[in-house]
Amino acid sequence: MNPTLTAPRPATRRNRRAGVRLLSIAVLLALWQLAASATRNPSFIPSPRAVWDQLVLTSTVHDGIRGYSGHLLVEHLGTSLRRILIGSALGVVAGLALGVVMGTVPWIRLVVEPLVTFVRALPPLAYFSLLIIWFGIDETPKLWLLTIAALPPVAVATASAVYAAPTGLVEAARALGATRWSVTRDVVLPSALPEIFTGVRLAVGIAYSSVVAAETINGVPGIGGMVRDAQRYLQTDVVVLGLFAIGFSGLLIDALLRAAENRLIPWRGRA
Repeated sequence: MNPTLTAPRPATRRNRRAGVRLLSIAVLLALWQLAASATRNPSFIPSPRAVWDQLVLTSTVHDGIRGYSGHLLVEHLGTSLRRILIGSALGVVAGLALGVVMGTVPWIRLVVEPLVTFVRALPPLAYFSLLIIWFGIDETPKLWLLTIAALPPVAVATASAVYAAPTGLVEAARALGATRWSVTRDVVLPSALPEIFTGVRLAVGIAYSSVVAAETINGVPGIGGMVRDAQRYLQTDVVVLGLFAIGFSGLLIDALLRAAENRLIPWRGRA
C-alpha cells in the first residue's frame, strides 16, 4: 500500500488539531459552568457569563464609568506588558552577559553561581519590600523586581551552554589564531543559542508570574494591580478576567519567542 495514500494531509492534521482544541475548550467551559451552578456563589466561582460581562464593562465606558478604576482593560494590560518587556529585557541582557562570563571564567563561576542560585530560589515578594524601601513606590521597584526575577534563568542557561561548548570547535578556532573574544562570539555563542533561548523563555515566564507581586503596591493602571484591587473587594469575576488576560497575553508572547527561535536557530534539533 502506498503510504502517501494513507497518511493524512497537513491540512487534515491541522483541522483535526483545531477541532480537538475547540472541543477541549467547550468541555472546560461546560465544567466551569457546572461548577458555578453547583456552588451558586459568584464570589467563589463566577460563571463564564459573569466574566464575559466584566470583559465588556472593563473594555468600555459605561454610564460614565471608564473601565476599571478609571482605566480600560487594554490600558491595564498594556501597562503591565510594558513593565514586563522592560524588566525582562534588562534581566535577559544582564543574565546573558553574566552567563557568558560565568561560562568562560571558571573562578568567577565558582564565586557567582551560588549567589545566582540563591536569588533564583527567592520568591519575588521576599525582596520586593526591600526594593520599596530603597526605591519608593513608583515604577522603579517594579522594574527592579521583574529584572531580578528574569536574570537568574538566563544566566544559568547561558553559563551552562557556554561551558558545554564543543571542545573540538573551540580548539580548532584557537589553532587558527582566533582570539578569545572571537572564539566566544563565532563558536561558543552560536552553539549555545538554543539553550540561551530556553532560558529567555523561562525568564519571560517568571516575569509574567511576578507581575502581580510587582504591582501589589501602586499598581493601577496594571493588570496585576487590577487583580489585587478586585481581590480586596471580592470581585472574583474581575480577578478571573485579569488572570485570563495575563495567561492569553503570555501565550502570545511565548508563541512570538518560539517563532523568533525557529527563525534565528534553524539548526536546533538537528544533528
